[in-house]
Amino acid sequence: MKQLNDKDIADMIGDDFVPDDISTKKMVRSELHLSTRIPEAQTPIPNHTIIDFHNHTEEEAWQMLEHIATSGIHNATVITGASGILKTKFQQWATESILSPYIVSFTPINNGSFAVKFRKK
Repeated sequence: MKQLNDKDIADMIGDDFVPDDISTKKMVRSELHLSTRIPEAQTPIPNHTIIDFHNHTEEEAWQMLEHIATSGIHNATVITGASGILKTKFQQWATESILSPYIVSFTPINNGSFAVKFRKK
């Protein structure tokens, strides 16, 4: 959709239009519902991100993973730590939870992190 400039608005209103009159511009734009017709630019979704579960609770780690899985990001490095409950929990979440349909694959990178591929939206 074309972005309206002062001349376009002046042509619609007529001779009473004063280009420097901000209140007139706002009135015209609100009457034409321009704010709802011109979509805002969407921010691009990054292809890769890193999630670090260190110093997070099990619930916080779940929320972080859920957010990434449903955000449209395709790849992530998930750092769980070499020992502890979150390493085990992540593997369970990736295979047995409601997030498993979002996760295409996960591969250990080292003893405490995984390369994760998410399903495209």
